Amino acid sequence: MANELQGKKVAILIAPAGTEQVEFTEPKKAVENAGASVDVISIESGEAQAMNGDINLADKFSVDKTFSEVSADDYDGLVVPGGTVGADTLRGNPEAVGFIRSFFEQSKPVGVICHGPWTLVEADVVRGRTLTSFPTLQTDVWNAGGNWVDEEVVVDEGLVTSRNPDDIPAFCAKVVEEIGEGKHREQSRSA
Repeated sequence: MANELQGKKVAILIAPAGTEQVEFTEPKKAVENAGASVDVISIESGEAQAMNGDINLADKFSVDKTFSEVSADDYDGLVVPGGTVGADTLRGNPEAVGFIRSFFEQSKPVGVICHGPWTLVEADVVRGRTLTSFPTLQTDVWNAGGNWVDEEVVVDEGLVTSRNPDDIPAFCAKVVEEIGEGKHREQSRSA
């Protein structure tokens, strides 16, 4: 398992403030432990302030690159953590939304947890897909044409989703597996 992703490059997103720390650190550690190199991508350069439970300040993390400096062409997979404020900030940024959409257009694996699926709704990539999220997002998923289910981890043609931090072990295992498998043929489904 240690070299499962050897030679793979993964982008993990972090908002300038508000990303749920454990949903950022654990998937990052999982893909790195599997051999992938990881770039932390954000709206702004410098440091990003993570949160614990949406309301408590956590650690700060260095941003490797901004959205204006990257392309989905540069990566084998994408991870989008949650955090209510973080996910909302990312979905409000056109460059972030376009970057996410590009992974679907290229049928590359994407892992999204908790409130992160808000970014998928904004990118208009959930139509016809089955996914999960934090329960309060289910109406957003349904309204965007997706099929929301209440399960620990859901995989739909390279898209891995989970509900909350309790699901992180299953989420990380499936993210590593899907990135290891590579591109998925049915990933791009537009309206």
